[in-house]
Amino acid sequence: MSLTSHDIARLANLARLELQPAESTRLLGQMNDFFAIVEKMRAVDTTGLEPLAHPVAAIQDITLRLREDTVSEPNQREANQQSAPAVERGLFLVPKVIE
Repeated sequence: MSLTSHDIARLANLARLELQPAESTRLLGQMNDFFAIVEKMRAVDTTGLEPLAHPVAAIQDITLRLREDTVSEPNQREANQQSAPAVERGLFLVPKVIE
């Protein structure tokens, strides 16, 4: 996947950014370089490899300090939404920003 200058202009418009031509050209190069790295990573055959819990585990034995995946805080949704300008069925309502 690679982007074009038209794609960069569209993204800048959606992000409400005013890019100078040099900035747009530089951003196009950086984003296409990033996508090239992603494509190289996707091309690696990882069949049969177990995912790592931590990247350091690939080079040394480590013991991860993980806590239990349990709820430890009380639900304070209603208290947190008291100052919200608009709430509906427990959700914050926000103005539409992307058409």
